[in-house]
Amino acid sequence: MSASGAATTTDDVLRGVDLCGRLAVVTGASGGLGLETARALAAAGAAVVLAARDREKTAAALRALADGGIPAARLATAELDLASLASVRRCAAAILAAHPRIDLLVNNAGVMATPFGRTADGFEMQLGTNHLGHFLLTCLLAPALVAGAPARVVNLTSQGHVMSDVDWDDPMFERRPYDKWIAYGQSKTANILFTVELERRLGARGVHAYAVHPGMILTDLGRHLTHEDYAALAEMAKSAPGGGLPPFKSIPAGAATTVWAATARELEGQGGSYLADCAVSDEHAPWVTDAEAARRLWELSQRLVGESFPLG
Repeated sequence: MSASGAATTTDDVLRGVDLCGRLAVVTGASGGLGLETARALAAAGAAVVLAARDREKTAAALRALADGGIPAARLATAELDLASLASVRRCAAAILAAHPRIDLLVNNAGVMATPFGRTADGFEMQLGTNHLGHFLLTCLLAPALVAGAPARVVNLTSQGHVMSDVDWDDPMFERRPYDKWIAYGQSKTANILFTVELERRLGARGVHAYAVHPGMILTDLGRHLTHEDYAALAEMAKSAPGGGLPPFKSIPAGAATTVWAATARELEGQGGSYLADCAVSDEHAPWVTDAEAARRLWELSQRLVGESFPLG
């Protein structure tokens, strides 16, 4: 497997890789990076469950994959609305009923810089969707991941995590003024801290977790952004590790680090890592490596979803 650099694509990463006999679950797989991730994994032989909210978009995704030569036998779908814990539980139950063993879970779906809103369960929309929905889904699917060990969980995050640590006093913006970028940054920090704690709990059981910054890609994720937002994002990025916004990537290049995280042999023994451009990266905020914060987030997440997951 050969992969390096920002221009690397999914096909570059998976050239010569055989995933026959392996099962992957990809959230947000009806378009953008999720659809490309599903396509690339299925093209390498994996069976893939496309988990997404919009049935019509998912059906269109299946047609696009079929038109691209992906056999229907390698594909299945599951309805998943991460902004509803009830939907997450139904989705997990349906997946487990059909697939008692999972090799790869790619938590790709998400929202970015949304206007203020709350999920069906009253959580701030970005933290609720990007973190809590995936936290619950992953924990519910954990028995199948352990059964599939060695297995991997890939959590998509963003360099945008540098905009905010978790605000432990008011994570849901119940008292502080809402800022869409602070909320986004907090949710992306949560994705990384979740990765760190998941690795601590399940690593010894053969389930390894990785946090992926895919880069800057023009997808439907940015549907809420204005020209002024992009300018503000560029200004904020000047203080980020690495300094400034990198060039935009194509969708196949944007999904490359995801499939690398899911399959690269080089990552054995490096669970819990933050990845970018198909490499382990240290260009992250210092707070995302705080093991105590990772444990604290796990405990908070359990309380919020109303269920305990000791796992390890």
